[in-house]
Amino acid sequence: MHAGRRGRRSAQLIAVLTGASLLSACGAGSGGSSADQPAAKVTVTPAGGTKAAALGSPISVKATDGTLTSVEVKDDKGGKVSGRLSGDGSSWTSDGKVAPQTTYTVETQAKSSGGKTSSNKSVFTTEQADKVNKLSNQPGNGQTVGTGMPISILFDDPVDKDHRAEVEKALKVTTQPRVEGAWGWVRDYSGKDRIDWRPKTFWPSGTKVSVKGGLSGINSGKGGWFARDYNFGFTIGPDHKAVIDVPSHLMTLYADGKPVGTIRGSAGSPQSPTRGGIHTVRSKNAAETMDSSTIGYGNQWMLDAKWVTHLTASGTFLHSAPWNNSIGVVNNSHGCFGMTTSDAKRAYDFLPIGSTVEVRNTTNREHTDVGNGLEVWQESWAEWQKRSALK
Repeated sequence: MHAGRRGRRSAQLIAVLTGASLLSACGAGSGGSSADQPAAKVTVTPAGGTKAAALGSPISVKATDGTLTSVEVKDDKGGKVSGRLSGDGSSWTSDGKVAPQTTYTVETQAKSSGGKTSSNKSVFTTEQADKVNKLSNQPGNGQTVGTGMPISILFDDPVDKDHRAEVEKALKVTTQPRVEGAWGWVRDYSGKDRIDWRPKTFWPSGTKVSVKGGLSGINSGKGGWFARDYNFGFTIGPDHKAVIDVPSHLMTLYADGKPVGTIRGSAGSPQSPTRGGIHTVRSKNAAETMDSSTIGYGNQWMLDAKWVTHLTASGTFLHSAPWNNSIGVVNNSHGCFGMTTSDAKRAYDFLPIGSTVEVRNTTNREHTDVGNGLEVWQESWAEWQKRSALK
């Protein structure tokens, strides 16, 4: 009886173990191991190969039958290309477009729907542009400027009207504290295309400004392309301004809205009255030869002046005029505001680049074009906004 019970238990145990083995085998057969699963298919556009990739498009990565877990893109200078992964992990798109004549390396990691991980690497090179459009900017990086200074970007080559909206969208201005402003397209006095950003009203002193231009790979038209991004910043300094009252031969200096001094001088004669409105100091020169031929007066004079503060590109300046014996008595210049040498230095030192000089009560009714210097304050805010390419 003992032996019989032991026999029956052994038989039952064998049956249980056999059943467990069969279940285990069935489980493995239905799911398989991850090594047996197909990997996710990863597609990179532009594709790698011997043919140069066309310009004008972003870099995109797509995963089929799986998700992307990592995407890293670098150019041939080692720069990392930023981008965004979709919410479901099925695709990644670069923030900008491919730059001309650049080699990109795209490295990805993906996970299939069955759990298999895989790595991919793709390399492609882009076409060469017919010409590369470059730019120069004011203010310069790290500069401290006056409260009337616009952000001014001058292009080496034209920017066609049908490409301006895309260029404008790629330019981002960040300020601390927040300042309202807008971009406007301008024809520079040199004849080149320009885009300026001006605040609605004058900058608050101490404002920190950052400008980022994600222009790399953007078409500017007529075979021109931008080949790099731009990044610069500047600071707004003390609030210094000047107001010239033409009939009284007087320039008043203001700091933080309060008068802090006056300077007597001679403005333009009745035949060449000084341009009116609000001008922005665009540059300065400690010593300069005043050449009549540069402002349309032929070879009438060639005079050496000191402490020259430039307003318009066409030749409206503040400067010393030691040759003038009627300073502060008669308006007899060819459109500038002439002063004694010591007073010209006072104005030169007080007015930083980007500060404003307003000319009041002049007989000159000629409109000063925005591109004739940094003349963004010659227009109202409503007029300025119409210059934007973004409707």
